[in-house]
Amino acid sequence: MKHSTATNTKPTGLDTRDLVTTGVFTALYFVFTMVGGGLFAANPVLTFWMPAAAALLTGPVYLLLIARVPKHGPLIILGVIEGLILFVTGMYWGWSVACAVLAVLADLIAGLGGFRSRALAFCAFVVYSLAPMGSYLVLWLDPAAYASYLIGRGGEQAYMDTMMATATGWMLPAMILSTIACAVVSGLVGLRLLRRQFERAGITA
Repeated sequence: MKHSTATNTKPTGLDTRDLVTTGVFTALYFVFTMVGGGLFAANPVLTFWMPAAAALLTGPVYLLLIARVPKHGPLIILGVIEGLILFVTGMYWGWSVACAVLAVLADLIAGLGGFRSRALAFCAFVVYSLAPMGSYLVLWLDPAAYASYLIGRGGEQAYMDTMMATATGWMLPAMILSTIACAVVSGLVGLRLLRRQFERAGITA
């Protein structure tokens, strides 16, 4: 006679605890983004280095979220919530769109290893750290529309004039490269600091 046996399969969906953890780390990620990039964003000349400064601080938080909730969903939730906050607070809509798109991409990348690969988690963070480029890229593609949109949402004309004058041709690739470099440094620091957490979560190389 055959007896049915219950399998101890780990649930793949997000439970209440997962959602609470995701919310906490989303808030922390946004705070670290503002701390890292806030001083730069307030200055129309230094604003172009805001993405790099933000990436430099957010790696450990992002990677710890993956370690704490190694499932599909939390990275997307983080990206969507951050994008909504940025949009509501008057940032250019391209940044919000990039947050959502790159959050999905980061989720897929980390998911390739079942959220158990440090290398893929690291790559996911580097990819998501480029989200601010969704805003700045439009500045180079259509500067008039970019300025008009932000001024219409309360931006200052003097700020935009200085920003536009500073946006020389070499600035965009320099922003992208510096953001990637800072994300790599932040990610490596995060992997080192969180080594024990990753080991407990079963996250390997």
